[in-house]
Amino acid sequence: MEDLLFVIYPWVKSLHIMAVISWMAGLFYLPRLFVYHVEKAGKVQDAPVIFQEMEEKLIRVIMRPAMVVSWVCGLIMVVTPGIIDWGAVWPWAKGVSVIGMTWFHHWLGLRRKDFLMGRNRLTGRQYRMMNEVPTLLMVVIVLAVIVKF
Repeated sequence: MEDLLFVIYPWVKSLHIMAVISWMAGLFYLPRLFVYHVEKAGKVQDAPVIFQEMEEKLIRVIMRPAMVVSWVCGLIMVVTPGIIDWGAVWPWAKGVSVIGMTWFHHWLGLRRKDFLMGRNRLTGRQYRMMNEVPTLLMVVIVLAVIVKF
């Protein structure tokens, strides 16, 4: 099994990076859609329905599959012997940040449901502020993996 993990490692790592890029794109874009949904949708006929469809497809078609692939590939890399120094801080910092990113993903899903139910209570400014969450987590993850602090 260890031999197989070493053979597939570069492929798994490549797929992991591609999935993370896709997931991050969605995590950056969905809060921006929410900003426009809050600030502009009421001014154009049928715009709320269009925004809801865009938001739903972004989550279902791009973000959720990308998150699952990111997690699966990440866990495969974690169990590959000799790849991670568990005595260092960086894998723990990355792990906590990835859990934070996953929480944010689910939080966005709940906000989408609020829009569907007509009970969104957040402003465009609040969504703009929340849009910084994945950026901060990304900085921690990239520094952890590259600098290995």
